[in-house]
Amino acid sequence: MSDCDAGFLTGRLLIAMPGIGDPRFERAVVFLCAHNAEHAMGLAINRPIEDLSVPRLLKRLGVKSTIEMPQDLVMMGGPVEKDRGFVLHTDDYVSPDSSLAVMPGIRLTATRDVLEALADQESRPRRSIMALGYAGWGAGQLEREIRENTWLTCDPDERLIFGDDHEHKWSEALAKLGIAAERLSSHAGRA
Repeated sequence: MSDCDAGFLTGRLLIAMPGIGDPRFERAVVFLCAHNAEHAMGLAINRPIEDLSVPRLLKRLGVKSTIEMPQDLVMMGGPVEKDRGFVLHTDDYVSPDSSLAVMPGIRLTATRDVLEALADQESRPRRSIMALGYAGWGAGQLEREIRENTWLTCDPDERLIFGDDHEHKWSEALAKLGIAAERLSSHAGRA
């Protein structure tokens, strides 16, 4: 039974196959935040935006920091609504009105209160990743792309989601499936 037959893929990682045909997703690792019969939504977790750190973005948005923040880079979450921000984080921070439980231990928040929490030692989540934009699919589109060998899926782990070695996340995600990145071909076949 394939992943698609077993149900929806919320909380899983999508790993772009070589030759995906869309430079926006070449070697992308996308964390699926929502997936149901009508749509799918995810954030690329390995596409840092050059020279845009979380503290720099918060300053630009007028969020005052009470702590020395780590210089984590902001990710390009996907090509849809690139000016909209999302924070994927551990569930030790919850905005009662706006945090979406994605899977045990992981939530998604897209409101200003999570930005203020990131800048405060008392309320900040233990781990987080900020992204601008998201990847989206319409009804049946993601399932079709998976059947066409455009994406592989695997279970996430905190180190892979929140780690800062963005250059190697794609090969690390493939390794979780027992696949060596250098052995993948951009030509898919069918058995």
